[in-house]
Amino acid sequence: MATQALFIIFALALAVQRLLELRLSRRNEARILAAGGREHAPGQFRLMKVLHTSWFAAMAAEVTLLERPFIPLLAALALAVFLIGQVLRYAAIRTLDWRWTVRILTLSDAPPIETGIYRYIRHPNYLGVILEVAAAPLLHTAYLTSIVFTLANAGVLIARIRTEERALNAHNAYDRVFKDRPRFVPFRSRSGESARGS
Repeated sequence: MATQALFIIFALALAVQRLLELRLSRRNEARILAAGGREHAPGQFRLMKVLHTSWFAAMAAEVTLLERPFIPLLAALALAVFLIGQVLRYAAIRTLDWRWTVRILTLSDAPPIETGIYRYIRHPNYLGVILEVAAAPLLHTAYLTSIVFTLANAGVLIARIRTEERALNAHNAYDRVFKDRPRFVPFRSRSGESARGS
């Protein structure tokens, strides 16, 4: 089926994108660690790798083995949500520049980043990931993958965000800057807050 083949190509392209991001992250990690940075909760990073690898495999398997139909309206809506996720993630990467990493790293006394997308929400990258994990499988109606991995991703991110914010507060005055800034929804944004969010 042509749409199934296109979906597999899309999933492979997305996997390549993630690998390129890991390469960028490793370069940034080396720079931060060389400047005296430290890593927090490396086990959470390994869990995220397993989660995302399984997500790719699950949505490809659901579409092909369970022969999910292609529903144009659902695909269009899913694509719109997916693209919003991409915009959020790359806005975060662009704003953080060399301080963007996949692992949780802190650089003591580095000033919080308060520009760009971080003026509005604390975690644009994680919000982008949430949207992508939920939406990408729905491009070809892989709703089981969307539901299961959205829930699994939520569990991983709850733990990760707690760890990250605790580390950033200890080393980068995170609470002072981001205390009143919403994590995901910008409507409560006030002046005078923001930091290295994920």
